[in-house]
Amino acid sequence: MKVRVDPELCQGHTLCAMIAPKAFELDEVDGHSTAVGEDVPADQEEEVREAAHSCPERAIQLF
Repeated sequence: MKVRVDPELCQGHTLCAMIAPKAFELDEVDGHSTAVGEDVPADQEEEVREAAHSCPERAIQLF
């Protein structure tokens, strides 16, 4: 599985980093999220899916 955060949609709610802290990092200035890496390790897939479903802006794309 691969993950990407759309910077145009992300509003910095930080839910993704709270749910999957190894997969997402937050900008120190505005809290906007980026994926640590595009490829999600198998042991993090469930958390990343939960983070994507929890994003109020639907900024997290899984493919």
